[in-house]
Amino acid sequence: MRNAHDTTLEIIPLGGLGEFGMNCMVLRYGTDIIVIDAGLMFSEVGHFGVDSMTPDFTFLERHREQVRAVLLTHSHEDHIGSLPFLLKKVNVPVYGTPYTLNIVEPRLEEHHLLTTAQLHPVRAGETVEVGAFSVEYIRVSHSTVDCCALAITTPIGTVVHSGDFKFDATPVCGDAIDVERLRAVGRRGVLALLSDSTNIERPGQMPSERVVIPALEEIFDRATGRIFVSCFASSIHRIQIMFDLAQEFGRQVVAVGRAMERNIEIAERTGFLDTADILVSAKDFKHYEPGETVVLASGCQGEPMGAMWRIADRSHRQAWMEAGDTVVLSARQIPGNEKSISRLINRCYRNEVQVIDATQARIHVSGHGAQEDLRLMLEAVRPKYFIPIHGEYRQLYRHKLFACQTLGYSPDRVLLIESGDVVVLDGETARLGDKITINRVYIDDTCSLELDETLLRDRKRMAYEGVVIAGVAVEESTGMLLGPPEITTRGYLGVDGDEEEIAELRDVVLAAVEALPPAERINGGKEHFQEHLRLALKRHIMRVTGQKPTIVPLVVVV
Repeated sequence: MRNAHDTTLEIIPLGGLGEFGMNCMVLRYGTDIIVIDAGLMFSEVGHFGVDSMTPDFTFLERHREQVRAVLLTHSHEDHIGSLPFLLKKVNVPVYGTPYTLNIVEPRLEEHHLLTTAQLHPVRAGETVEVGAFSVEYIRVSHSTVDCCALAITTPIGTVVHSGDFKFDATPVCGDAIDVERLRAVGRRGVLALLSDSTNIERPGQMPSERVVIPALEEIFDRATGRIFVSCFASSIHRIQIMFDLAQEFGRQVVAVGRAMERNIEIAERTGFLDTADILVSAKDFKHYEPGETVVLASGCQGEPMGAMWRIADRSHRQAWMEAGDTVVLSARQIPGNEKSISRLINRCYRNEVQVIDATQARIHVSGHGAQEDLRLMLEAVRPKYFIPIHGEYRQLYRHKLFACQTLGYSPDRVLLIESGDVVVLDGETARLGDKITINRVYIDDTCSLELDETLLRDRKRMAYEGVVIAGVAVEESTGMLLGPPEITTRGYLGVDGDEEEIAELRDVVLAAVEALPPAERINGGKEHFQEHLRLALKRHIMRVTGQKPTIVPLVVVV
């Protein structure tokens, strides 16, 4: 057990290091714990029925009496998406900027947590006191709005968490990154910097969000029909550019898709978006001529239920596209989504429209800093120790190399860690403590439930090797078999519908029943009897076919 008088600071990533997504960082000093972000990761191929994954919050549950607060850096799903699941386990105050908390609220409401959640808005430049920590919110630029880095003062020194950032001096919405404040914190002395590594492999500096305006302006100038723009609903800078261009070219804006409509409403309400009174309801789409509208649609990754797919598929009730229209996909392709995006583009072309994506024109720019941005952050903060965060191992490793080779950091001053590692700082030295065991937690979004590893393993086995169901009925008083066993298979290679194979399985079950004395069939309990049948079938199938289908024995006592 940790000593209450321990004067070391522990930094413990529960997610986001060695992977993209599930960003969650824990800081502990004495008996005080704060959590920075609680993000999720979307499902990977082979996760049957899994929609998303969250960090493993077992460590926080185990120390729930020490957890003082959750501090959010910004509103992207990989930073806030698992907050409802965390608050179900540890209900503590949540701090975030006004726009971020407004995005969080509907998610908490879906989980019936909004009335019990303790949400505290914090504006850039303000400081909150949480246990042994004093946390200052510092404005940074990103692809969404109201984003902040955190300067966390502890009794042994200051830790800076960069959040997601780039050095955009001319953002479309809101204030620019507060470089002077970052430098002031650096001059005061920073024990450790935790900095985003997402785009470490990209040289140069990431351009401003404004860099997309010329190409988009040209598209608006050429378009004669409707313009359909699909981008991330969180890309408020990009959305503001669309409103500005629509006003310039005399078009009305129609927002389609729940996420798009909600984010526009929140951004306008919190002062980050100016719709210029040209936003009209989707139900009025049919009243405008093709050259009079710009449609902002969510679903830029080709999601089958996304607004953009339904418009292209002509299955949307209120909006459609026709020959001569223009489709603009103003977003990056998230790895793993290439096929779904390709299907969306093909579907658009079936409507005889022009499709423009980021491979044809500069209509997208990343919100994550490239090498020059990362250098500027390191030079502004000037930390004693540097810890690369947010990225797969290769990004973390290259960020360490970059700091050492470009900025002259000593290798022992750059700590290369992954989720579950524990960094222990005493103000002078840094070392790795005992690693904690963490696992991914799988979520079925249809019911907002956490899925057990065993359940996921069974789903995978059924998907690849099928299922065999064996049913037997026995008399309650004697244990005697009341009829031949019933065998049903689904997806079991070479057996489905093959009466000869089914008969062989039936014989195996019958032999297993007869091998067990009648009294044991009832006195040993149904579970014992079912396991006896399952093992008999498993051994036979493995010996004959080498396959491992899911075997479900059903014993009915009559």
